[in-house]
Amino acid sequence: AGTGVTHVTAFNPTGLGREVWQDLLQDGRLDSPPGKSRPTEEGEVTAAAVCASCRVPAHGHKTLELALVWDMPCVHFGSKEKLHLRRYTRFFGSEGDAAPALSHYALTHYKEWERKIEAWQNPILQNRQLPSWYKSALFNELYFMTDGGTIWMEVPPECSAEDLQGPAGAGLSHLLPVLREYGRFAYLEGQEYRMYNTYDVHFYASFALIMLWPKLQISLQYDIAVTVVNEDVQPRQYLMCGQTAQMKMKNVVPHDIGDPGDEPWQRVNAYLMHNTADWKDLNLKFVLQVYRDYYLTRDSLYLQDMWPVCQAVMESELKFDTDNDGLIENGGFADQTYDAWVVHGASAYCGGLWLAAVCMMCKMAEVLGDTEIHQKYLDILNKGKEAFERMLWNGKYYNYDSSGSDTSSSIMSDQCAGQWFLGACGLDHEVFPKSHVLSALKTIFEKNVLSFAGGTMGAVNGMRPNGVPDTSSVQSNEVWVGVVYSLAATMIQEGMVEEGFRTAEGCYRTVWERLGMAFQTPEAYREKKVYRSLAYMRPLSIWSMQLALERQTGQAPAPTQLPQGPTHP
Repeated sequence: AGTGVTHVTAFNPTGLGREVWQDLLQDGRLDSPPGKSRPTEEGEVTAAAVCASCRVPAHGHKTLELALVWDMPCVHFGSKEKLHLRRYTRFFGSEGDAAPALSHYALTHYKEWERKIEAWQNPILQNRQLPSWYKSALFNELYFMTDGGTIWMEVPPECSAEDLQGPAGAGLSHLLPVLREYGRFAYLEGQEYRMYNTYDVHFYASFALIMLWPKLQISLQYDIAVTVVNEDVQPRQYLMCGQTAQMKMKNVVPHDIGDPGDEPWQRVNAYLMHNTADWKDLNLKFVLQVYRDYYLTRDSLYLQDMWPVCQAVMESELKFDTDNDGLIENGGFADQTYDAWVVHGASAYCGGLWLAAVCMMCKMAEVLGDTEIHQKYLDILNKGKEAFERMLWNGKYYNYDSSGSDTSSSIMSDQCAGQWFLGACGLDHEVFPKSHVLSALKTIFEKNVLSFAGGTMGAVNGMRPNGVPDTSSVQSNEVWVGVVYSLAATMIQEGMVEEGFRTAEGCYRTVWERLGMAFQTPEAYREKKVYRSLAYMRPLSIWSMQLALERQTGQAPAPTQLPQGPTHP
């Protein structure tokens, strides 16, 4: 009440704005022409203005509220094969006329939104034991959840289970109800690396989803599971090896769910560098996320649906254990998320992920009462643990790989990635000896953190034992921000809280303060002059630090029974 609203429907934003200012000067109001503005020509830009006015009593104050909304309900990807509707259309329709309703909804609900945001953030913001930079990093890195080319789509009501499952997905009994209820979610690997839900990287970022929007993580996992059990036999040539192979093999986790310039979900694996069917980490990262998601949500319907898919991808992975010692071997090329850093034989990174996944297969088999599979993977775990320690442990840390090459003894900052996921699931020392994990983390802190850039830039990916960065590849002497946050979380899990904060702080100070890259955190930077891939998915892994802190302080309650998602047909 008592607020007057006037407007200019359209004016030229490339000019001086005189038509707005002159109008305002006359009476403090805009002319409010009736009707619509004319449609813009191709390439023409336009602007609009809204003016609100009220009387302010002497020594008093008034508040004017303005809402800015976009109504762009329909999405076509580059191929223009399918029409997609955004998630909000289930509430506001898809005709493109919802801006007034959206604006009204915002103006009548924003105070409630602010209250809820404060209730969520205040326990962390008011915790004096947490450093200010960490509070900033934790909440502000979430920019990528909406600014990462993010799409959240409705599944059309006429869509059937068969449409979504493909020829081989009939076992995913809750796929349709989950996707119908929660929609399909996708975000880019990065604003420069334009592939949706890049899975080797989402492995790190997924902590933000499972801790804050768990049903979106569950939905994303169902989409990945569908692609696992189906195949695409179209030929694809790969750049690094020159080989031609089918686009997507059955029972193998895809690299991504597609290119926004093509048709995501319909055609997966937009990545052209390597044939990722031969990568060693993707299948394992699916299994690790399935158990982690179950551990944090206790969604048993999800676990039941994912169990056959986990068995299929692990069976597929077993072929990489070429000598039957319970440990997979890398193939002598860059066959994992470090896609320019070559690995030969057994490796700390992939071997550690493998053993963690084998351990989680045992746990899932236990929960589901599958004694045969439990015994199978328990035998593999016992053999594999012995091989891992024998081939990679050097008394202080795990070697990069077992090849005996000049750089196989490099100290990899990400060598405890398997332990990171085990710790997040309460399986703290079921695979790797505690003394070895602590020794490795202390070595990484001493060498990769403190001996690099004076301890002020996080952890370099690879460090030689003599304290010089490993320059054998373009990625070994980079700092990967998302990897540093996950390393810090692992340190916190193991009681090295101070070291964890010191490690992560280097990345925050470098990116958000010194380099001026706030809200566009890059995947990587080097000590001097070089950064790579601005606005990247992986740094969302900082939420694993928060999970580790909550477990350390006992704030994280034991996982409780959450609603298990829709069970309607």
